[in-house]
Amino acid sequence: MEYRSLGRTGLKVSELCLGTMTFGGQADEDASVRIIQRALDAGVNFIDTADIYPMGGTMETAGRTEEIVGKALRGRRDQVVLATKVRGATGPGPNDQGLSRRHIMQAVEASLRRLGTDYIDLYQPHWPDVETPLEETLRALDDLVRQGKVRYIGCSNFEAWRLCKGLWISDKLGLARFESLQPRYNLLDRRVEREHLPLCLEEGVGVIPYSPLGGGLLTGKYRAGEAPPAGTRGAVYPRFGRMLTEGNLRAVQAADDLARARGVTVAQFALGWLLSQPGVTAPIIGVTREEQLDELLGAAGLRLTPEELAAADRLWELSRGAA
Repeated sequence: MEYRSLGRTGLKVSELCLGTMTFGGQADEDASVRIIQRALDAGVNFIDTADIYPMGGTMETAGRTEEIVGKALRGRRDQVVLATKVRGATGPGPNDQGLSRRHIMQAVEASLRRLGTDYIDLYQPHWPDVETPLEETLRALDDLVRQGKVRYIGCSNFEAWRLCKGLWISDKLGLARFESLQPRYNLLDRRVEREHLPLCLEEGVGVIPYSPLGGGLLTGKYRAGEAPPAGTRGAVYPRFGRMLTEGNLRAVQAADDLARARGVTVAQFALGWLLSQPGVTAPIIGVTREEQLDELLGAAGLRLTPEELAAADRLWELSRGAA
């Protein structure tokens, strides 16, 4: 396992980050704990969660994933760079969501309690809150950094202009700034290359891509003319069907051909492609079984050649239906 600095900071994180949104949902508690501990044993020191996980849960289950992560890290907390997120609804009240000072201060205490820790390494707005001034959010986050409850702050799903505005506010007011961004980014979705990545490279903001396998498309499980395999996201979530376009499936087949030529799986190839992109710190990998984790950990240290990168550019064109 290799380690990289998170953006311009001195914080060192493993080049693969373990995502946890399925823990307590698709993966039960015992399986989730085993996966976390197996990842730590393999050298992963970066774990990302959120106060509303598990994915697909209800308001009643919100926070369950943080509890599982906290349980798995007992006795090993100091080995881990622990990231969590705030924004979503964690209760029925009008102030039980958003990025107001009130909700942030309540949410961080609840996350600390569930995680069984007295500090969070990376605290991130999960997505923007257009009803709360960004200055209010940043002042609250800065207070948490000064109090020692949070070490660094980042953001997730922010538009490039909003991230830029946040950096400007922090610079103007002398506040803690966003040191990382979590965007959707993979071989089949490269929209962030237009504005987000150039901004992050220019300003020294780390990039922690989520959905590096396109929601499971880049695992090779889905084939044109075949029904999604039982138990996969394509079979469980009807909305996933819109991802199974002819262009995407053609691109996945081409990616599989490139992976086979390299002697790796298509999932490892997709992660290796991200690890070869300028500015990318650590793709977030999500699994529900230990054998899936073992496969994805095989991408650690994988870098694509210039020829492979050029061939991979063709996949983006295929996914959009280019001839």
